[in-house]
Amino acid sequence: MKPEKDGAPEGTFIHGHIIVSGDDALATTIVGELKNAGATIVKLGTAAELAAAGVARALAVICAGNDDATNLEIALLARKANPNLPVVARLANDVLRAAVAADNGIGAVLDVADLAATSIVEACLAHAAYPFEAAGIKFVVSTSEAPRDAPLREIYDDLAPVAVVRGDNSPTPGEVVACPSRDLRVYAGDLTAMLGTADELAARGIRVSQPTPKHARHSRLRRLTDTARTVRYDLNPMFVRALGAALLVLISSTALLRFTYHKTGMAWIDALYFSAETITTVGYGDLSFVLQPTWLRLFSVIMMFAGATTSALLVAFMADLLLSRRIVKSAGRRRAQYLRNHVIVVGLGSFGIRVVSDLTAAGYDVVVIDRDENNRFLSAAAELDVPVIFGDATMHQTLESARADRARAVAVLTQDDMVNIETGIVLREMLSTRMMPEVNRPDVPIVLRVYDRALGNAVSHRFGFENVRSTVDLAAPWFIGAAVGLNVLGTFSVGQRSFMVGAVHVSAGSELDGMAMCELSTETRVIAITRQDAPVQVHPRRHARLKAGDTVYLVGPYRELLGTLRQGHPPQPPRTVDEFPREDQELSVSPTLTSIRSPGSCRSG
Repeated sequence: MKPEKDGAPEGTFIHGHIIVSGDDALATTIVGELKNAGATIVKLGTAAELAAAGVARALAVICAGNDDATNLEIALLARKANPNLPVVARLANDVLRAAVAADNGIGAVLDVADLAATSIVEACLAHAAYPFEAAGIKFVVSTSEAPRDAPLREIYDDLAPVAVVRGDNSPTPGEVVACPSRDLRVYAGDLTAMLGTADELAARGIRVSQPTPKHARHSRLRRLTDTARTVRYDLNPMFVRALGAALLVLISSTALLRFTYHKTGMAWIDALYFSAETITTVGYGDLSFVLQPTWLRLFSVIMMFAGATTSALLVAFMADLLLSRRIVKSAGRRRAQYLRNHVIVVGLGSFGIRVVSDLTAAGYDVVVIDRDENNRFLSAAAELDVPVIFGDATMHQTLESARADRARAVAVLTQDDMVNIETGIVLREMLSTRMMPEVNRPDVPIVLRVYDRALGNAVSHRFGFENVRSTVDLAAPWFIGAAVGLNVLGTFSVGQRSFMVGAVHVSAGSELDGMAMCELSTETRVIAITRQDAPVQVHPRRHARLKAGDTVYLVGPYRELLGTLRQGHPPQPPRTVDEFPREDQELSVSPTLTSIRSPGSCRSG
């Protein structure tokens, strides 16, 4: 097929085509965002199509499918065909990722779990701050509720606003305003995300919550107490009766022999010893009933039969107890019975185990719920000493066995959006006064992983979930940035919107060269500017001008940062048809993303 002309104006920063492999949600999102940025996309099915896709002239190759083997093959062959080509590969396998990253050259080797797990953990632990480093300075984005109705400048002074999520007192509840002006008026209860250093935030009365340090999992007394409770729970009720019968026989025999054996009696310790060897039928090597009265010999016969019976019962019950403990260790239901203030993770995939690992490393108890008894991550969970409960998380019984009523948070991370949403709804009902009046814990964070952004926003709005996270939204900027030259420093969420921190280099002759700060996108916030032989400019004023050689550190929605990246590249002539891959390749072409500027003069703030 002959490539279409995208009609992009001169100056678009994506001058070559980008090869993208994969057909899952992440790959689809990456393709859509690159199209919006004016890229020509060549969709790749197999590694055999690389040469025909024009790998020698491509701008970058992104291997974004969910199959590590396919991604690895395409990445290696692309690197071999064009050593100077940026290759961005998605690899979930730790060993493969480390091996490929060691000599990957231009590009990146990324794992979705690594990129998105931090946001899930922060939501579970209710951390209201996101720390990151830019231009050698440690910044924090901290969220808090506006204390009163007033402009942002009046409440927070010179702190840089990153986002405002409108509350119930606002005319537009739920609206997310990205990188607003400091003159924006907020209402009491609006969620505000403000950026600054820890000292700057503290000066405005904003306390930055610190991550909980790693601590010992349990005290020795706590472990002994929980073990005793669990053993008591597992014991067969008949075990106590059998043990009592055995002790009764032993005590009565000891007392009887003490006063009747050989008529003159024997010492208490001798009587206890003789009773024990009779009950256990271990034989008579030193003491016996041969020379004792007939009634005492008959008593010894009864005692031997009673001892054999009670011993057999005790051995059977002990075997049952040991077997049940082994099953409990694999299933986890009994281990979870006495946990308190733990985090429940639903779904033990590559993403779920990463979240579990981060939580346990921080010193928190974790219980996992999964349906698959042959899950390949079970060994990893065992190494972390995390109990796994097998069952359907949409069922009340399964959630009750994980002690959802005592959990500090629940993260629902299966690969099925519908299962995650259903589980979230069931959890919310369970923790409400309607289902569990004695619990009443509607404030427990329920973190839902929903791939589809539009669906996630709709679910959040309709059902009132405050922590819906799209792993695709959190990971896609890293893949796009690595492919087109944007240095991604981090991603985080405010409300249900994802933000990115990135660095853009200003090239000579580009749109950014000589541009005033206030002419940048209305939804980006400049954190700092580094300039050769000059100190770092932190929170530069709106009339400051950029110049060639500057590195600009920004925060905002990643679509806006991609637009700013386009402005930072020098203009080049558009490509000719001959520069595209062969006509028999399927191309996806779309209009260029134009820069977004506020109308009129520079905005304040």
